[in-house]
Amino acid sequence: MQNPEELQFRHTVDGALKKLMLQVDQLDTDDIDARLTEGVFVVEFESGGTFVLSQQVPLRELWLSAFSRAWHFSLRAEGWRERDTNEALESVLASIFSRKLGRPVSFRA
Repeated sequence: MQNPEELQFRHTVDGALKKLMLQVDQLDTDDIDARLTEGVFVVEFESGGTFVLSQQVPLRELWLSAFSRAWHFSLRAEGWRERDTNEALESVLASIFSRKLGRPVSFRA
């Protein structure tokens, strides 16, 4: 049986990933194939490249892998923040999507 903290973390991650999925769907581009499964959000770009955002329950983090790089986000009062740089998850994703799509993209927390 899962402990209450683990259940709360999974619930929080589920909500965050669903919100991101909706925002990706609204980008209105054929260059993106996005999939959301339990605790894992995968985006493949037809122009090449894949990123994976996945929950790491034991560490209470979201891990992002893209462009041969990894980021580790923990939930703080101000939202999901990268543990080493303090960058917001939405800012990192905006940079990735802007780079791949060749146009400015933004995400909301």
